[in-house]
Amino acid sequence: MASTVTSRPGYGQLLRTRGAWTFLLPGFAARQPFAMLTISIVLLVQHTTGSYGAAGAVSAVTGVSMAVFAPFTGKLADRYGQRAVLVPGVLIHTVSVLSLTLLALSDAPLWALFVAAVPTGASQPQISPMVRARWGVKLQDSPLAGTAAAFESVTDELTFILGPLFATALCTTIDPSAGLFTEAGLTLIGGLLFAAQKSTQPKPAPRDEHARVEHVSALRVPGVRVLIVTFLGIGAVFGGMQVALAAFTESIGEPGLNGVLYGTFAAGNMLSGLVCGAIAWKIAPQRRLVVAYAGLTLMASGLWAMHSVVLLAGLGLLVGVCIAPALITGYTLVDKLVPPTGRTEAFTWLTGAVALGQAAAVTVAGQLEDRLWDGAGFLVPLGGTALALVVLLTLRSRLVPRSTGRTVARGVGHREPVTVD
Repeated sequence: MASTVTSRPGYGQLLRTRGAWTFLLPGFAARQPFAMLTISIVLLVQHTTGSYGAAGAVSAVTGVSMAVFAPFTGKLADRYGQRAVLVPGVLIHTVSVLSLTLLALSDAPLWALFVAAVPTGASQPQISPMVRARWGVKLQDSPLAGTAAAFESVTDELTFILGPLFATALCTTIDPSAGLFTEAGLTLIGGLLFAAQKSTQPKPAPRDEHARVEHVSALRVPGVRVLIVTFLGIGAVFGGMQVALAAFTESIGEPGLNGVLYGTFAAGNMLSGLVCGAIAWKIAPQRRLVVAYAGLTLMASGLWAMHSVVLLAGLGLLVGVCIAPALITGYTLVDKLVPPTGRTEAFTWLTGAVALGQAAAVTVAGQLEDRLWDGAGFLVPLGGTALALVVLLTLRSRLVPRSTGRTVARGVGHREPVTVD
């Protein structure tokens, strides 16, 4: 198995790409709400109901709704353009979040919170996949394409550091509803500013072009289905950590440490992403994914046994270190497995899978925290990653891109296919 001998083009070169900052800055602001939503719902609903189970269930409805509708919005963005999908989505999401917040504050019954959670999740703007698609338009076959994939994963991890920290600080120091109110405001302002950058959005695919590629839509690619399962496990880590850390820090009388511990976990993720993104890997991406995921499962297996803040922070940091390589490699494989006209859809399937895994995790972790011991929710990241690892090992051959092939001569009358990456 070959190692690396060179570094890929750097982040500085990438950020000097003409027009990049016009969508990066509003995109960064608009993607923060994605990382704030789950923890803000958990903290508010737990405050108003006194139950982590109820809080996890409401958050789960939001996550499931987003997972179901995200690929649909990705298809619409590919077909009609990002702006046509973003503007109504941003407005609906803002109104839905405000409605959910007011219902929780008025002690509405749980079923009413479930009803409000459906449009809240379904309308969550898919900023990260849309930014990735814009990089694809800018770079296409440039050597910077791999750097862009790594940069986006690092940006996602920075989002998962700042979002929960910001939301937790707002909810614990100002008011339990402050996280959701801020989430709504950032979605509205950041989303509309991002949608206004029309010059960098991918052009909508013509109707006849969609007809020609319909048979290879993202979900029909076997490798994408394997990646979806893989990202479900990653979502289980995010969701399980959020609930379990909140319960653990409350049990020791230090709820403010929740954001710090989750930020440490996400910091490992971001730092690992920076390193991985700077390397021009010669190891096949499907092999990298298996190694990274095995490490993630191993690290997650010890979380439930940690009863010290320092030890939990240290192991959480290592869990985060293992997530970034899996995320980066998964998104890199999409570029190899899926035609350009289906990539926004494919990215939203993966984003939706993370949300669905997170939704299931917060529900199960909430029930475990209510019914068992403080910290029992840490069993969820272990279970989710272990099941996904089994699927990944069994079906990893489906992650090998098909040859797009040309054929070259090898002697008289002898030809062999050569894979074109």
